[in-house]
Amino acid sequence: MVALTAMSARATAEQPVMRDAVTEEQLVLAQRMARQLDPMKQLPVTQAVDPATLNHPQDLLSQSDLLCFDGIATLVPKHAILHIPEAYAQRLKITPAAHIVGWADFFAANRGWITTVEISRVQAEGKELIAEDSRKLLAKSHNLVVATYQGGPISLLAPQAPPSTKSTEPIKP
Repeated sequence: MVALTAMSARATAEQPVMRDAVTEEQLVLAQRMARQLDPMKQLPVTQAVDPATLNHPQDLLSQSDLLCFDGIATLVPKHAILHIPEAYAQRLKITPAAHIVGWADFFAANRGWITTVEISRVQAEGKELIAEDSRKLLAKSHNLVVATYQGGPISLLAPQAPPSTKSTEPIKP
């Protein structure tokens, strides 16, 4: 067996395997054909607005309200604060040298004057109202009230107007 492998090795070394090499003309022709058959050239140009150019994110401060007290501050989304008593109105401004912390840390340190109301995603989108009795209690609260969803502050959008139910039938005189 050793003799067979030695002979086959010698035979291979004596006769190199010949392969065809691609010429430059063949490469140019293949590239030209690929360009002509490009499926992207057949697609029509769209006139739609590029979604990447819409809804540019603004800076964080323009989309947030500040809460600051006792040297610490936090950001909450705009429209997350549902009720601001007059006694706490000055706490919506940042003081010099205040340290910014996350909502959970700020709320833990200030539970005495902040109340949270857990709302659903549907309520946050403005598709469903907060219950009437809950809204009355919020208005009477002596604490600052923040809307939360799963423990974090969330904006509460204005309620959406129900779609009009106008009839399409002509009015008869």
